[in-house]
Amino acid sequence: MTSEPDALPFTGERFTPECVREIWYEHQHRYAFAAAHARGRRVLDAACGEGYGSALLAAGGAGHVLGIDIDPASIAHARRRYGNEAGLRFEQADVTALDHLPAASFDLVVSFETLEHVEAQERLLDGFVRLLAPGGLLMVSTPDKRTYSDESGFRNEHHVRELYRPEFEAMLRARFPALRLLGQKLLFQSVLFDPDLPPQHAQACTFGRDGALQAGLNYPPLYYLALCAADPASLPLPAAAVHLFGDAAESVYSHYNDEVRKHIRAGHLLAEQDRRLEALEAELAAARARIQELEKRESQA
Repeated sequence: MTSEPDALPFTGERFTPECVREIWYEHQHRYAFAAAHARGRRVLDAACGEGYGSALLAAGGAGHVLGIDIDPASIAHARRRYGNEAGLRFEQADVTALDHLPAASFDLVVSFETLEHVEAQERLLDGFVRLLAPGGLLMVSTPDKRTYSDESGFRNEHHVRELYRPEFEAMLRARFPALRLLGQKLLFQSVLFDPDLPPQHAQACTFGRDGALQAGLNYPPLYYLALCAADPASLPLPAAAVHLFGDAAESVYSHYNDEVRKHIRAGHLLAEQDRRLEALEAELAAARARIQELEKRESQA
């Protein structure tokens, strides 16, 4: 992690934009995807954390963005760091208890990686239903317990209630008649694209574990991002089957290349040490042989 002025310390509970590698891509991608649907809308960023995502939505043309988080330090930081962004406001509050906000006052509610951090998930979603205006849209993401925890054996100490996909879908469908579920996973991909034309469609293929080439992105998602609405007409039409996100600096590659160079250098150093050790062992063996020869001559004298 790099250090920036006034950066919040990373505890593992809330993402900060100073984080690097996979976690940076995962969190930034969700807000980059939401930005296209936030333009001109009244937006609630529920559990905004450090505030980077709220600022991205506001800078992308949202009509007004309210970022809410329960942590006073995070809200104070967000106000210092992003407070000059037009149309952006931060408020300290519990996102499972937003009764003080007027009903139907937001056109878009985003809440990324919040659900698994709270026990009162039903109350959280009921609050979003109340706050969404007619034609409004909810975007909510959460890790898939099967791939995130069960299969990896990893336990996130900040998660209090993780969900399997059927549980997540059932909880949403009970409140939102219209639902579109997207899977998210960081992948290593080779991309062929026309540099002179905007992308219209995406095709993908994956080598299966059996070595057979399969059509599509055949990976179990690590996270799910759901688009929810009261009316199917309020769900945005999919622009493409696949939504890609990256950074021009290719930061993951930079880190990967740095690590590879370190390993290569370490390998060269180890090889050199091995050569020196072999030479020393050969010298030691020769010295022992000479000593044995001298001891043999002395015993025969």
